[in-house]
Amino acid sequence: MSSKVPPIILNNGVEMPQLGFGVWQVPDDEAEQAVATALEAGYRSIDTAAIYGNEEGTGKAIAASGVPREEIFVTTKLWNSEHGYDATLRAFDASLEKLGLDYLDLYLIHWPTPARDKYVDTYKAFEKLHADGRVRAIGVSNFEPEHLRRLIDETSVIPAVDQIELHPHLQQRAAREFHAEQGIATEAWSPLGQGKGLLEVPAIVAIAQKHGRTPAQVVLRWHLQLGTIVIPKSVTPSRIRENIEVFDFSLDTEDLAAISALNEDRRLGPDPSSFNMA
Repeated sequence: MSSKVPPIILNNGVEMPQLGFGVWQVPDDEAEQAVATALEAGYRSIDTAAIYGNEEGTGKAIAASGVPREEIFVTTKLWNSEHGYDATLRAFDASLEKLGLDYLDLYLIHWPTPARDKYVDTYKAFEKLHADGRVRAIGVSNFEPEHLRRLIDETSVIPAVDQIELHPHLQQRAAREFHAEQGIATEAWSPLGQGKGLLEVPAIVAIAQKHGRTPAQVVLRWHLQLGTIVIPKSVTPSRIRENIEVFDFSLDTEDLAAISALNEDRRLGPDPSSFNMA
């Protein structure tokens, strides 16, 4: 099945599907089946990370899918314990081997871990990997504007992507504005929040009923209309398919305003300024 997902053009001209499939918290033995289902449903962007422990299962699904490699956009992330120039290069090789790939489409620093103060050296290794053609685009995850400013000042390649926690209860307006000013694409992790809470909010339920859609589809459509790259995860085949069926309807101004009013600046995950776990 071909993909219906439109691309976002990153700041280096590389095209990245605006909606992809995430495998956070998916065990390695389940990742193979989940990614296979996603590719069959039309997803062409797969997001994993070294710390997820499922790069091997993800790679097996990609290899077995029958989809040409150049049509699949693969992202993985460097874990906090591997920061530093040489450690980063070794970690990249290990991830690539587990995935069974010759190159990556996007490599992200998973967290800045500012107390360890190695993310600039780490990013310089990313620049080398990019210059060597081993990764098509480089970026970061969970970087706040102050971390991005330092990277931009001390390195030569502006990150293509910053993947941050982003959903209607945490709308990250300041970060999104900074990204836009710098030409950095915003990518949302936990785009649906976690668990049912967000999807049972009356405003979202009402919009879903109005459009004959599910609450999850409404939230994903909101992200898309913001211009955000979004990576919902699920291991349920029906939900995997449902999450990609969001390109044949639009939210109107009233819907967008109602969702905008839900912001509480409430994080589900750690605060990037103080999270330094290795």
